[in-house]
Parts: sequence; structure tokens; C-alpha cells
Amino acid sequence: MSMKTWPPGTQCVAKSDHTRPKPNEVFYHKGDILTILGLELLMGKSIYRAKHNRTGEEGLIFASNMREREALRVDPSLSLMPWFHGKISGPEAVNTLQPMEDGLFLVRESIRHPGDYVLCVSFKEEVLHYHVIYQESKLTIDKTQYFYNLIDMVEFYSKTKGIIATTLQKPKVKEGTKSAALQLSKTGWLLDLSKLTLGENIGSGEFGAVFQGEYMGRKVAVKNIKSDVTAQAFLDETSVMTKLQHRNLVQLLGVILHNGLYIVTEFMAKGNLVNYLRSRGRSVITTVEILQYALDVCKGMEYLESKKLVHRDLAARNILISEDNVAKVSDFGLASGDCQSTDNTKLPVKWTAPEALNNKKFSTKSDVWSYGVLLWETFSFGRQPYPKMSLKEVKEQVEEGYRMESPENCPSDIYAIMRLCWEKDPKMRPTFHKLKERLQAELNKHESATES
Repeated sequence: MSMKTWPPGTQCVAKSDHTRPKPNEVFYHKGDILTILGLELLMGKSIYRAKHNRTGEEGLIFASNMREREALRVDPSLSLMPWFHGKISGPEAVNTLQPMEDGLFLVRESIRHPGDYVLCVSFKEEVLHYHVIYQESKLTIDKTQYFYNLIDMVEFYSKTKGIIATTLQKPKVKEGTKSAALQLSKTGWLLDLSKLTLGENIGSGEFGAVFQGEYMGRKVAVKNIKSDVTAQAFLDETSVMTKLQHRNLVQLLGVILHNGLYIVTEFMAKGNLVNYLRSRGRSVITTVEILQYALDVCKGMEYLESKKLVHRDLAARNILISEDNVAKVSDFGLASGDCQSTDNTKLPVKWTAPEALNNKKFSTKSDVWSYGVLLWETFSFGRQPYPKMSLKEVKEQVEEGYRMESPENCPSDIYAIMRLCWEKDPKMRPTFHKLKERLQAELNKHESATES
């Protein structure tokens, strides 16, 4: 049976250690991630040239010692808390924890104390029920050890007996659910907490804090989502991110189940595009650089377009700049192929296309509208769009045909592209592929003018 060959860009997980490499081979440990660069023939055998994702070392690897890192399927039955059984009674919990074995456990909602939980653990042929009190946004059994969420609590008592009779050893999985931890581990996306060092807080969003950190010697950004419910929702975001790989998208490195959920991505040293432009301004950043950022974003969006994914929140604040000055689209994990919007109150009005605001019709063409606004932000060096207008005025006036004027010193051809992005009829707006061609031509023109 001939083995499937891996195209360049494929990510692979090492099945065992290779710590005594021969010349030209890569050193790696079991579980390390490597990216395939190409296939070579060596003494009649197929061998891959690859790059170690953490060390950056390039060399030869043998396919037999690797497995492909699979994308994670978006699966509604995947659960970060497969041991959570919801509203069941004490006797039902006892029936569920069968056949009894020490350390078999589940968590249920407390029927007697709404808002609280019960940890049910099998030990010495009986089931013990521990009342988990919800107090001041934290959970506790003994009022000395406090937890942010159930994931945190289960993780703690799996390692430490504490006040309970035995450590938690085996989750009783609720029927119809699958363990996300197991699936993440199988596909190579579950990272090792002990190899993560958290540094300073570099931002906070609606869902939790973002930290700078280090994972196995590599600088990373870590989004921490503490709420159980939100963490579960972000599992879908993570699943989407595992399928996507492009130079102009912020790369997901993996997730850690701790304190809720840690989503670990590449670290973007220069922060978001808005702050980057505002803090440097026209005297530092050239038109060629601005055009390059616009083109980078366009390429990332063209890739999402090719995957039939809609971003929904494309704005300069969601574009990050790397150490080597590459602009990358972030927060695309909330992208969806489904064109029905979520909660309308959360829509960024100044960036959202009229058909998406009014009829919840999201599409690549509504992303193109947002990209026009992003271009305006970029060429105005980080100004807030629709200056001095309230959200209500923006919504009404755009509907009546108002469009923003060209930013100061913006090339007229670029402003013409913005206007194309803001066509009222979505069908009249260009694709990202077309936009890329036009921006590339603009960049070439400006580079030639600079050189001459």
C-alpha cells in the first residue's frame, strides 16, 4: 500500500523521540510539531525536509516517525466537561456511577441548592456527595480552596485528594458527549501546561485576559477564558482555527485545559494595527509600508474566502503585526460559514455592511465592506471611522448613501477601492481575489516611484 504524501505546509506530530540525529536530520522529542517543507529522495527512499515549529531548525525527518496533525472537527458533542451531567438527583447519580470503582466521578447541578453543584465520587463501594458552593463568583467545597470554574476544580482534585476521600481518577462521561481533552490530545492540539510560562497581561477582551508567555522556548500569546460556558463556545473557534494555515492569519499553536481554557497562538510583537499606526504616524510609516499591510490583510481574507468562511469582525483592531512586520488577521476563529448573525447588539456598527446590520446577511461580501473601512482606518493612520458621528447617525446616513471622504494624502486609486468595497449592492463589490490584484498593482507602482 503506497503511503499518502504530505504537501509542503503539512504539520506533523512526532510519534517518538529523535534525540540522536545524524548530520542533516532534525532533533525532536515525542509530541513536537514539525512543518513539512518538501519531499526528497535519499538512496531511493522518500524522506521529508521539515522545519521544527519551536526551534526553527530545518533538516530531514522520516515519515514513519510522524503522524499528520489533524484538524479538529466542529462537533457539538465535544465537551470540555464530559463528566458534567446537569440536573440529576442524588439517587440518579448513584445509578449512573456503576459499576462502582474508586475515583469514578461526575458533577451534577444541586437540586436542593439552585446555583450550587455536587461532586459525586465512588469510593469503597459507596458514592460520596460533596456540596460545591458558589460564592462570590467562585466555587468551593471546604471554604479554603477556591476555584474559578468546574474545569479548574476537577483538575485540582484529579491531582490532589484535599478534603475528598480519593483523587478523581475516571470521569463518568455523560451519554451523548465526547471528551474534548481526549480529542485534542489525539489530534495533536493539546499542549502541555508544564511547558508554558505565563508573562505579563497584554490585553483583555470581552471573554478574558490575554497574556504574553513562552511555550517550550517560543514566545506566545495566551488567551485565557475562565467561564465554563464561554470556554465551551470557544471550542468551536479552536476547531475552526485548526483547519486554517496561512502566512497572513495568526497561527494557533494549540490549547491547554487549565483555569478554563488557554488558547495559545503565535506572539505578535508589534501589537494591533490601530495602535501601531497611531503611535508611529506619517513621519515614520511610508505609503509603501501601509500598502503592504493592506495587501497582507487582503491575502489573509482571500484565503478565508477560499475556505468559504466569513470573518464578521474585520477591523484594524483585529489585525496584528509580527516582529518582522507582517500583518496578520486575528480573531477569525469566530468566522462562520453560517450566514445568520449572532446577537445584533454586539455588532460593530461602523464596520458592518448595511445588509448584515439590517437583515443579518453576512457573507464574504459583507467582509469586503468591512475591509473598505479597514483601508480607511489604515490610510488615516488609525483614526476612528465616521469621526464625530453617533452609531445611530452612521446607520441612518450610510443607508441613505453617505460614504466617508478620502483620508488626508490617501492615493486616489486607493480611495476608489474603498468606494468599490462600499457599494450598496453586495454583488457589485469586488472579491478579495480581485482586491488583491488591484492592491498588488498599486504597491508595484509606489515601489517603482520610490526607487526612481
